[in-house]
Amino acid sequence: MPIAFTEIQETIRMVEMEHLDIRTVTMGISLRDCADHDFEIVKQKVYDKITSYAKNLQSTANQVAKEYGVPIINKRIAISPAAEILGNASKEQAIELAETLDKAAQTLGVDFIGGFSALVHKGISNGDQVLLDALPEALSNTERVCASISVATTRTGINMDAVAKMGQVIHETATLTKDNNSIGCAKLVVFCNPVEDNPFMAGAFHGAGEGEAVLSVGVSGPGVVLHALKRYPDADLGEVSEVIKKTAFKITRAGELIGRVVADQLNVPFGIMDLSLAPTNALNDSVAEILEEIGLERVGTHGTIAALALMNDAVKKGGAMASSYVGGLSGAFIPVSEDNGMIRGIEDGALSLSKLEAMTCVCSVGLDMIALEGKASPETLAAIIADEAAIGMINKKTTAVRVIPVIGKEEGETVEFGGLLGRAPIIGVNQFAPDKFIQRGGRIPAPLQSLIN
Repeated sequence: MPIAFTEIQETIRMVEMEHLDIRTVTMGISLRDCADHDFEIVKQKVYDKITSYAKNLQSTANQVAKEYGVPIINKRIAISPAAEILGNASKEQAIELAETLDKAAQTLGVDFIGGFSALVHKGISNGDQVLLDALPEALSNTERVCASISVATTRTGINMDAVAKMGQVIHETATLTKDNNSIGCAKLVVFCNPVEDNPFMAGAFHGAGEGEAVLSVGVSGPGVVLHALKRYPDADLGEVSEVIKKTAFKITRAGELIGRVVADQLNVPFGIMDLSLAPTNALNDSVAEILEEIGLERVGTHGTIAALALMNDAVKKGGAMASSYVGGLSGAFIPVSEDNGMIRGIEDGALSLSKLEAMTCVCSVGLDMIALEGKASPETLAAIIADEAAIGMINKKTTAVRVIPVIGKEEGETVEFGGLLGRAPIIGVNQFAPDKFIQRGGRIPAPLQSLIN
């Protein structure tokens, strides 16, 4: 993949002035060979394998970032869904496994380790149930462990028993971590149609189709896209799409180059390049501000979904032009607490929970880093998950829910999470109850769209 001198110059400008960075290099590690009838041996195998494969991840990523002048913000690990090796373990042993993962992450100095996960979109096995029961305590007892649960796919429908359980899990996790603004929920995401090669947290896990180890990259550049659009204030929407597409192409080229160098030096295969516009609270590093630059007075107003669809499509096309290995989620994230423009939209009354839900029909993932009033019931949380899962199931796309019911907070207040997670205004939920709907349980059948063979 030859890189022209002009591309190097552009990359330097994007890094120094427009917030281009490699958001994460994530090493996926298979733990399927760590199962054993003796759980103490399981924990030791898990710890040894992770710390062996990823022992140089931090130092190598730092060295490559220094050598090429492109910041690598996070170094992370994704493991096989932990439920697969729990078998007949107890809840207490599952919590011990989470603590073992946390210890490994701390030893290696990585930011997060994802994959304390279960795929329960059609049914719940013994290992799955143990993991689900352990989740609240596992997340409250650890700092760097992230969890994800698949409750629906287009091919199987929606497992409403799992959805109901996740409403309870989120509520209990919020309660256990209420002294820290219910932050445990920030490490938990509930999926429809999850991908196996997502390098971003909290939803990363090492899928069954992956090899022993792989290195994937998540690159982010909302600031680069915003600055590019500012140079074309009078362009029509077709031209706007072209500007975004060409910018995404450049970002992808730079990101894949760095990812392949890191993978080569770690002696693991390169996996995928996830081109997702993931905002931060830094100035001009906002997805919402891109939409406003396209022409919206404030994100959330009429036209928001059309502008977001245009941007998301252009990002995907630009990435596909630049690399044959674009994967993961690749598009645009709309995490409220991490995007100053989204926060402003809510504070100004332009953006609501319902509008955010509608936006997920055309963006990369779903309801992300949204702070809800603490009185939201488990059934309400489950119903929010069900709605988002239905959007993903019908549209054959990945959707997800990462919401934080902040115990003790009411609508209109603000909560500070700190660091990359930012701050968020508290959003209220619908006051009418969905309890009977959730309590029915069972499985919502797969839609007609699933019959594609």
